[in-house]
Amino acid sequence: MSERDDSTPRAVTMRDVAQAAGVSVSTVSHVVNDKKGARIGKEARERVQRAVQELGYRPNAMAKVLVKGHSRFLGLVADAIASTPFAGQIIRGAQDEAWRHGYVLLVANTEGNEAAETEAIAMMLEHKVRGVLYSAWYHREVEPPAGLTETDCVLVNCFAPGGDLPAVVPDEVAGGYEATRMLLAEGHRRIGFINTTSPSPAHDGRLEGYRRALTDAGVSFEPDLVVDARPDQEGGFEAIGPLLAQDVTGVFCHNDRVAMGVYDGVRERGLRVPGDLAVVGFDNQEVIAAHLRPPLSTVALPHYELGRVGVRVLLGLDQPADDGRVVVGCPPVHRASVNVTAGVNGPPAAPH
Repeated sequence: MSERDDSTPRAVTMRDVAQAAGVSVSTVSHVVNDKKGARIGKEARERVQRAVQELGYRPNAMAKVLVKGHSRFLGLVADAIASTPFAGQIIRGAQDEAWRHGYVLLVANTEGNEAAETEAIAMMLEHKVRGVLYSAWYHREVEPPAGLTETDCVLVNCFAPGGDLPAVVPDEVAGGYEATRMLLAEGHRRIGFINTTSPSPAHDGRLEGYRRALTDAGVSFEPDLVVDARPDQEGGFEAIGPLLAQDVTGVFCHNDRVAMGVYDGVRERGLRVPGDLAVVGFDNQEVIAAHLRPPLSTVALPHYELGRVGVRVLLGLDQPADDGRVVVGCPPVHRASVNVTAGVNGPPAAPH
């Protein structure tokens, strides 16, 4: 049997810090664990802090969990965020805000696998996370896993039936309003809307925003100018023909992929964006929007802000409304696909 290797440095203990600072071990414990109400003089506290720094003492993480009841971890369980075109923006926003408040984010991307989801939540509970963010890759109603009842939880980009859990969601209505306003502000009055065929908060909210913007500008809503289509490039290509036949001069697309198809349909007919048709998308999927020719005006889904605000709600720094939700704005992103010459079909819309 080989002899024990004594060259391995011994970990600095709380007793070592106490001896260096000339205080008791319990005093060191109170200082390093930031014990509330502990009566420790300023000089003694400074000696402990100086000894901790000089000796390189690192508090035992699990011991701190026992003292505080939770760790410095926050959990984030996502169904497919890491593989979506918005890769990691919710995660990045949550991570930045967690770090700002002294927490580390534990991330589990489950790809919608129920067993993996259950295991991930169990692992986070074992690590005594301060709380869990549960997120979906597109805005919808979800049935939260049962394990989330064992800790604080905030839903991000999704919501539960009955509003049982706080939820941070994008403002689909205001986003639809802003998209339509970009067209109205340039004088367009015959504005089509290519919506999705799938029932969802985005389908209903963006349509409501479109209608509100028209009403506020004194423009009548025409149901025939709203076309439901598949939310992809082919859907946009197929939908633009019927709208052009009704003499629209601008079109608001459910997302940027639909807008790609609209560009294709316009080009095939020998027309131009924005000279013959102004186009606005939704999502600000930059790999599409910023690289179309001309670059696409759109409305951004605030994924980074959703993650950031989710952490703030989880830590009690922001409070949801009475319905349990925090609604995050969808800002307009102005590029070159909207006609910059006002007065296409009359005077510009009055600002709201």
